Amino acid sequence: MRNRQTGFTLIELVVVITILGILAAFAIPRFTQLDSQARIAAVSALAGSLQSAAALAHAQYLASGTSPAAVIMDGQSITLTNGYPDQTASGIQNSLQDISGFTPTVVGTTVTFTKNGAPTPATCAVTYTASPLLGTPAAVTLPVTTAGC
Repeated sequence: MRNRQTGFTLIELVVVITILGILAAFAIPRFTQLDSQARIAAVSALAGSLQSAAALAHAQYLASGTSPAAVIMDGQSITLTNGYPDQTASGIQNSLQDISGFTPTVVGTTVTFTKNGAPTPATCAVTYTASPLLGTPAAVTLPVTTAGC
């Protein structure tokens, strides 16, 4: 009777490890690029949400007809400036359902939502500017470049 051993030979293990190393060398840069694309998509989605929330609040303002200082959206009181949500936490920030993953920073009449985890946060953000005058809409701006995402 002969004892027969089963298993992988050393050459087979070296070949498999080499193939896995080659695959990893190509896959890691692709995953890094996907991470950046996901941050850009999140910033763009927040910009759309800001525009929609401002438009909905303004529509409620117009529908009330009495020039209210606040409107109710989804059970939340939204403070208004010139018929649009203001830049404070009780304004545009309160009108959004979810801003997790972003850090809001209020300066004057603007609030900048910076994407958390971005390599260069200053170029991976969206800015909301409250309405400066009655009849002038609020503005939502994306950075010129999203290279920092």
